[in-house]
Amino acid sequence: MDDHTTREPRTGSRRAGTGRGRAPRRVRAVILAAVAAVLALALATGIYSSAQARTAANLAAASAAPSAPTTAQASNPAPAGLDAAARKSAPSPPAGSIDAALDAKVNAIIAANSQYQFGVALVDLSKGAGSADAHEYGVQEKFVAASTAKVLAAAAFYHLVETGDASLEDPMGSYTAGFQLREMIQQSDNDSWSLIMDAVGHEELTEYAASLGVSYDPETNTLTPAEMATIISGVYSGTLLNAGDTAQLLSYMQDTNYETLIPAAVPEGITVFHKYGLLGDELHDAAILAQGSTAYALVIYTKGQDESDIPERTEVIHQLTQAVAGALF
Repeated sequence: MDDHTTREPRTGSRRAGTGRGRAPRRVRAVILAAVAAVLALALATGIYSSAQARTAANLAAASAAPSAPTTAQASNPAPAGLDAAARKSAPSPPAGSIDAALDAKVNAIIAANSQYQFGVALVDLSKGAGSADAHEYGVQEKFVAASTAKVLAAAAFYHLVETGDASLEDPMGSYTAGFQLREMIQQSDNDSWSLIMDAVGHEELTEYAASLGVSYDPETNTLTPAEMATIISGVYSGTLLNAGDTAQLLSYMQDTNYETLIPAAVPEGITVFHKYGLLGDELHDAAILAQGSTAYALVIYTKGQDESDIPERTEVIHQLTQAVAGALF
């Protein structure tokens, strides 16, 4: 296009020069002025047309090609649920809800794996829900809770601290009570659990559980998935403990020594606080899934033949977690 705009004036100049000897000087001056005006108009028209054509081509290309991510987006891709908000081109989509479609998905996964016992409880914490508000799937009776019940023991001991009946600095075993609490939750240490249980007292632990609306006997260590959902919901919502103790207990429920169940199946961008349980044929995980102001308690209890089918049950736990997270976040 640049070649075209430079040739046109030269052609006009040769035309202007063809009548130079026959016209009077005044006429020649008028003719030259007119030619100059014509050339100026032609140049302006040619330049404008060229720029207009380039602009149109660029707009067409931009519309046809997908927009490239910025450097920050490429190195730190946003979670799918935050994509629209990150682009600022549309408001964030509303969070999902526990509806008939999700119920059907969860029930279908459980039905497809009927060789195992699965009990699932799901609570929407944005509503301040308790056990009565838990959505339950599969087996709703009590399971041997295994190590998931350690969260209840931890909450009971923190309660003693807050009422002045115990201290995190109290000697306990070879360490302090605070150390034993962390080991019991984050590393699922059974010796630490025994020490904490003894400090709380078995009867007192039963009474504390009852105050939460949970029926619990330390001797049998059994809970329904909905009861476990009540316990972790109370911890996360801050209704059981003060802010400092709540934050500390939740911190112990991250980066644990067994992250292969619910945490392994949660999409990036969702925070998980959890306590797993593994004892013989029992394989459980009790978790809080949180993102922004959205949070759910998800408890999955399972019972199989023995530890030989842990990989298969782990896969089903992943399927259930993905169904829940995909629908709610």
